[in-house]
Amino acid sequence: MKRVLFVIGFILMAYGVILGIPPVQAQPYPSRPVQLIIPLVPGSALDINGRLFAEEFGKVLGTQVVPMNKPGASLTLGTDAVVKSKKDGYTLAYTNTSAIVYARVLSPEIVPYDPVMDLEPLGLHCFFPLTGAVQEGAPWKTFPELIAYAKKNPGKLRVATHGQGSIDHFNLEIIQSLTGAQFTHVPFKGGQQVITALLGGHVEVIFDALSQVLPHVEGGKMRTDFPNLPTLPELGYKQDLLSAWFALFGPAGTPEEVKKVLVPAIEKVVMNQELKTKIEKMGFIVNYRPPAELKKLMVEDYQRALEIAIKVGLRK
Repeated sequence: MKRVLFVIGFILMAYGVILGIPPVQAQPYPSRPVQLIIPLVPGSALDINGRLFAEEFGKVLGTQVVPMNKPGASLTLGTDAVVKSKKDGYTLAYTNTSAIVYARVLSPEIVPYDPVMDLEPLGLHCFFPLTGAVQEGAPWKTFPELIAYAKKNPGKLRVATHGQGSIDHFNLEIIQSLTGAQFTHVPFKGGQQVITALLGGHVEVIFDALSQVLPHVEGGKMRTDFPNLPTLPELGYKQDLLSAWFALFGPAGTPEEVKKVLVPAIEKVVMNQELKTKIEKMGFIVNYRPPAELKKLMVEDYQRALEIAIKVGLRK
């Protein structure tokens, strides 16, 4: 019986070829929802921007884009999940410089991938200013006052960041190296945990995105030097802090036909004026970069960060 069915099937297939009936074609991309991995906790600056982006991204692609938080290991856990995902364009990362640059510099042992080799740059969304903040009632009103206290009281001031190897941690190490101040580093997974730690008095200082700090400054609960935020060179130091950005990636080897859909769609979303205005009001700087420029930025930021790390004694 099985032999008869096989013969019949073969005859029908051959008959179809003779008549010129085309074979069933794969559906054009995208034909189902796209998963957008956000490797930080809900409520973080990355999460807020990623979800705003996903909503507009789905409209442009014509399919649902589903944000999924996968925090851990300084954003490398979620980013690695995308590296290991199927190369079909249905699993993408909305991640930042901690996972791409700074974790590799400070804590290379926790990064199981090579971003340049294992990720497909699809487009840069925005840059975000970083700042330090203290409670409104704290005795330090300026950065020099904070540093002076930390130098006289080594390790007494606790500083919360978004995790070991995050850009916040990296900048903390740069500040300690340049100023001679000593803080106690308290790493968190990100998001509101850092804010909550300061407001609850569990730490004295935080480093976070300006967008996360600003509402609490305006509400009279935190203090920073905004709007006159000084850079380290403006304060007399030779080295500035490092920059941070949000960008989209797929696993390396994503098919060209898929990238031809994704890349222009990402550019269209980034350049959407309504979304751009909304994001910039939160303290971000929308600045689209195409895949080639994003890849160049990845390499240059890593080289610069590594040079600084070696110079200040964070890496050999």
